[in-house]
Amino acid sequence: MESAVPVAAEVGPRSVVAVVMAATPRVLLAAVPVVTLGMLSFVPSLVVAARRRRASDWLVCAGFTAANVAWVIWAALTPAETRGAEFAADLLLVLLTTLGAAAHALFAGSGRRTSGPVAAGVK
Repeated sequence: MESAVPVAAEVGPRSVVAVVMAATPRVLLAAVPVVTLGMLSFVPSLVVAARRRRASDWLVCAGFTAANVAWVIWAALTPAETRGAEFAADLLLVLLTTLGAAAHALFAGSGRRTSGPVAAGVK
């Protein structure tokens, strides 16, 4: 009797094209905050939260949205020539919203689990 599930040796390695096609949506989603310099940093976490529908993802989305709102308000209230602590705060908010959102888009939507019942093989 043949198994309905193919064995790994029968399937073979995944092609490069398949790997690139699988990673392209995440890379494009991660590019949104980088291209917009953090102005749309909430978009990747919003997409991840809408897809996975987990409370933790919605909390991350709320955090990125709050950081984005803080950055916009801070930018509106900061004079054009800033130095010292104000400049450091501006830079920190821009880096948090841009790089943090890009990293979240790349790694949060992967679906890999490192702990819990599914990763341990418990049903």
